[in-house]
Amino acid sequence: MLAYAGRRVLATIPVMVVVALFVFSLLYIAPGDPAAIIAGDQATPDDVARIRATLGLDRPFLVRFGEWAWQILQGDLGTSIFTALPVTALIRQRIEPTLSLMVVTLVLSIAVAVPLGVAAAWKAGSLIDRLVMTLAVFGFSVPVFVISYLLAYVFALELEWLPVQGYTPLSAGFWPWLQNLILPAVALGSVYIALIARIARATMLEVLAQDYIKTATAKGLGRRAILFVHALKNASVPIVTVIGLGIALLIGGAVVTESVFVIPGLGRLTVDAILRRDYPVIQGVVLLFSFCYVLVNLGIDLVYVLLDPRIRY
Repeated sequence: MLAYAGRRVLATIPVMVVVALFVFSLLYIAPGDPAAIIAGDQATPDDVARIRATLGLDRPFLVRFGEWAWQILQGDLGTSIFTALPVTALIRQRIEPTLSLMVVTLVLSIAVAVPLGVAAAWKAGSLIDRLVMTLAVFGFSVPVFVISYLLAYVFALELEWLPVQGYTPLSAGFWPWLQNLILPAVALGSVYIALIARIARATMLEVLAQDYIKTATAKGLGRRAILFVHALKNASVPIVTVIGLGIALLIGGAVVTESVFVIPGLGRLTVDAILRRDYPVIQGVVLLFSFCYVLVNLGIDLVYVLLDPRIRY
């Protein structure tokens, strides 16, 4: 078990090196001269030269990458070109709304999708099964921004049940904090719920067809014990896998969702940085998202050891 965990941890090191190299290369693979684009049409050659020196574009690529990687290891993500603030400070200012949105979405998605998938598998071929699969197809087919605008129009503008935009810190109270996150979490979680529900249904169908489930049923065990104690436990590995892989959906969807609901999180910061071509901010946020995604996948690999006793070495 420890050997397996150690190998998985060591395997993340070259992955992060490649990710860091790709993120740093964003500045160099951008079309045109990044310094001239940032400076604008009215800039003088001296302004362009100054920006090139600030970005390190006048130095060799590998030298600049080495310096940037050393700064990253020291916790320095650089300085924003437009605000002149450290990128780490900007991330600290925006990280709470994004984390709150992702946590609420994750909890909501799992709480809704897993029971739906289990119910659809237990009632395979019934009206419940067809309804769940129809909702899953709807969640996959409709873009997140369409669902976001639809929810905002119905529940915020027409019914006036929930706020239409903004974010309230958790320190201001749990309910005000949650109010601003319900609609964004439902919109962001629509694809996630559909994905988890479909995988949960398919995996549960396979498990429910096993002989030990038929034996448990013949012994007179209750439906709840069969579904959630025996079947779901053995079907948990694929479900946990898709939950972890779905983190990428949350990260990508957060950019759109935060823009629609005007949530001042990292997604909104990324959009603003892209529009202004603030490359240090873009690099810092993308690197953070990538690092979190690698850690999530590492956590899933380690959870496998607990869920599947066959993985020991």
